[in-house]
Amino acid sequence: MSAEIITKEDLDEFEKRIIDKIDSLFGRKIKEQPKWLKSYQVKNLLKISPNTLQKLRTDGTLRPTKIGGVFYYNYEEILKIFDRPNEV
Repeated sequence: MSAEIITKEDLDEFEKRIIDKIDSLFGRKIKEQPKWLKSYQVKNLLKISPNTLQKLRTDGTLRPTKIGGVFYYNYEEILKIFDRPNEV
């Protein structure tokens, strides 16, 4: 019997296919913001450089979770940055 390794990307793709199938059955599309964003998504959202993202990590402004060498950022935490008054 052979073993098959399932990666996180496989599960993400499977989730997307299930959601698309459910949406097609109900005839609607629901666009929901993901709870966790990868570094490239945060850089695109905030329109910042990789160095700026690194600085936000090291100064504690953003606290990512690292899984398998990939940083994940909580979307709600990113939104709180915009709500915070300028600190002097």
